[in-house]
Amino acid sequence: MPNRTTFAASCAVVSMCFAAIACGDNQDPDGARQLWKQIHALEFHAWQRAPGYESRRASQAPHSDAVEIFVNDVVHDALAADQNLSSWPIGSMIVKEGWSGDELELIAVMHKREAGWYWAEYDADGEAAYSGAPSLCTGCHQSGADFVRAFGF
Repeated sequence: MPNRTTFAASCAVVSMCFAAIACGDNQDPDGARQLWKQIHALEFHAWQRAPGYESRRASQAPHSDAVEIFVNDVVHDALAADQNLSSWPIGSMIVKEGWSGDELELIAVMHKREAGWYWAEYDADGEAAYSGAPSLCTGCHQSGADFVRAFGF
């Protein structure tokens, strides 16, 4: 059983997470709108699925109960080349849909640019709650290889 100090600290962390989720951190609304248009113009549903995510799969991550992950040709080709990658190539794009039952809850996008990864997370209607490099995204993803935690390379 945790002591009161540990329990209080845990409650504070959970409260901060819920506050961050409710408020969002849309650092770049114009960039998020452009990225939303771009992924749809590129028809991301026609992209390859991420390795291990060939269909919708249950998830314990904060991106809903189940996820579908799509990768663009840059990511697909980098994986197919079977090189000793130390980071994803510029232009890499990963789109994750978060589902609760049959209801789409969110779409999260990672786009590798010259300056590094650009994150955006949208509700089902395409309204961005997060964009740019929000600490909620970077704080969780920093533990993955080149910030990608969904699958290794």
